[in-house]
Amino acid sequence: MDIHEVAWSDEEGVRRFAAVKEAVRAADAPWEHPVLARQTAGVLRYGWDGEPAGSFLVSVDGVDVATGEYETTSYDNQHLAWLGIDVHPAHRRRGHGDAVLAFLLDRARAEGRTSVGGNTWDAAGPRAFAARHGFAMKSVEVNRRQHLARVDRVELDRLHADALRHARDYELLRRVGATPAAELPALADMTAAINDAPTDDLDIEDEVFPPERVAAYEEAQLSVGKTLLRVYARHRVTGELAGQTVVVVEGERPEVAHQHDTSVVRAHRGHRLGVLLKTEMLHWLAEEQPQVETVDTWNAESNDHMISVNQALGYEIIGRGLAWQRPL
Repeated sequence: MDIHEVAWSDEEGVRRFAAVKEAVRAADAPWEHPVLARQTAGVLRYGWDGEPAGSFLVSVDGVDVATGEYETTSYDNQHLAWLGIDVHPAHRRRGHGDAVLAFLLDRARAEGRTSVGGNTWDAAGPRAFAARHGFAMKSVEVNRRQHLARVDRVELDRLHADALRHARDYELLRRVGATPAAELPALADMTAAINDAPTDDLDIEDEVFPPERVAAYEEAQLSVGKTLLRVYARHRVTGELAGQTVVVVEGERPEVAHQHDTSVVRAHRGHRLGVLLKTEMLHWLAEEQPQVETVDTWNAESNDHMISVNQALGYEIIGRGLAWQRPL
């Protein structure tokens, strides 16, 4: 077995890595959008926020059979490594997943990590693999998709108007692209509100968001050709940023968008800002990005409040994911 790291600049390696990921997607999650080599290269180069995972292509006798991913961050959770293993559907039940896991666990031990985790779809195969290797299920997440052509625009306007009545002390701001440097500290403070979202039984610390991390996130999204749309709520009296919602539109597939962070600072909750922000974003998409057809989002199954908002806006469940963790 050959396990080698794939560099973002290795066009052939990226193509092969993406081909394995696409075969896995088609077999295990056909509702997901197809894996594109160019987007894969961007993820390998920039990651989510400037700290790309180690990405490995696994081959046996010259045949690509699996991929592995090893993700850590320098900002927080120094005890933890997050792992990804995908075995090509044509090469399963031959021990390849076990071998890739052993390789990734060795790296985690060498780095002094004391805990490892990973995500899978809710299916019999991943459940059995996790149990065999001592992983416990720690959280359940649900993937939902909003089809904008199906959105009830009358109900959307009603929800927006109702939220506005409860949020008279706030103004809404729209921004496309990167945040000016002078505004990054305030944005970073507001971004930390995401730590109030449920983490269930996961052994994880609060994420840390210095301004440079927020800037790196924006650069990572923009550098792969995505359009970054952010709606803020700002308190009229104090000028404090109270909440935000972020949507990114793909460059290669401008009909596809993804919901990223939606959060409201604790001191400003109770004014229906979550509904207001998300309905404002939908109005903005209709005005400025009318080609967008779908928006995907993820929420912890236990996040009742955000799920109720998404259901009111017409999001439909398309997949159920499990988060696993074990000590080292």
